[in-house]
Amino acid sequence: MNTDFVIKDLHVQIENKEILKGVNLTVKPGTIHAIMGPNGSGKSTLAYALMGHPSYEVTAGEVWYKGENALEMEPDERSKLGIFLAFQYPTSIPGVTVANFLRSAMNAHRAEEGKNPKETAIPMAQFRKELRAQMAMLEIDEGFARRYLNEGFSGGEKKRVEILQMAMLKPTMAVMDETDSGLDIDALRVVANGVNALGQQESEMGVLVITHYQRLLNYIKPQVVSVMMDGRIVREGGPELALELEDKGYDFIKEEVFSNASQ
Repeated sequence: MNTDFVIKDLHVQIENKEILKGVNLTVKPGTIHAIMGPNGSGKSTLAYALMGHPSYEVTAGEVWYKGENALEMEPDERSKLGIFLAFQYPTSIPGVTVANFLRSAMNAHRAEEGKNPKETAIPMAQFRKELRAQMAMLEIDEGFARRYLNEGFSGGEKKRVEILQMAMLKPTMAVMDETDSGLDIDALRVVANGVNALGQQESEMGVLVITHYQRLLNYIKPQVVSVMMDGRIVREGGPELALELEDKGYDFIKEEVFSNASQ
C-alpha cells in the first residue's frame, strides 16, 4: 500500500471566500516537510481542512492516504487512519484531566466494531507506564497528568501537551500548525526535541510542519520546504530554501510569482 500523503488540487473556502486555490503536495513517510509562507497565505486553512474542521468547506480536490480519500471521512475516522493535528492555539477543557483525555483518545483509537470497549481499552498499568515515559521525554512534570487539559497552562506547556498527545497516539502522519507560535527559545527547544525523538521512535511517521519563521526549522530539520502564497504552493526546494527566505524574506518570491502570472 502506498503510504504517501498526497494532496491533489485542494480548493477550500470559508464563508464563500476561496482561501485555498489548488494546493498540490506530497509528504513521504519518514520525512519532515515544511510549509512556509506569509500571514494570510492559507497555511492554517490547509491544516484545518485536512483534519475536517466544519467551518472549512472543501469545494474541490482529494487527499489520499493509505488508499483512502481522507476528505470523505469524519474527523475521528481521519484520526484513526493515523492523521494528527497539533493546533496553533490548543483549547482548554475544564473538568477533564490530561490523563483522562489521553486515555479516552487512545481507547477511541483502539476500539473495534462489534467488540465491547472494555475488551479493547488499554490496561491502566500499561497506560501509566507509557504516559510516564513520554512525559519524561518531553520534560513534563508528572503532576500535569492530574491537571485539567490546558487550563491555566502557559503557551509552552500547551504545546508540550500537544506533542504529548502525539507521542501517546503515535500517528503516522502529523500536521503541526505553527507549533512555534508564542514559544520562547527554551520551550521551542523542548518541543522540537520531543518531535525529533518521536520521529526516531516512529521512523515511518511523516510530518508536515507549518510555520511562518525559519527558527523552528533550526531544531526540526525538514527534507523538503514548500512556500505557500495566495492559497497555492508556489515554490518547493530543500532546507536551503528556508534559509534563503530567512535572509531575503518573501518579497523576492512574490515578485517572481506575480511577474510570471502577468506574462
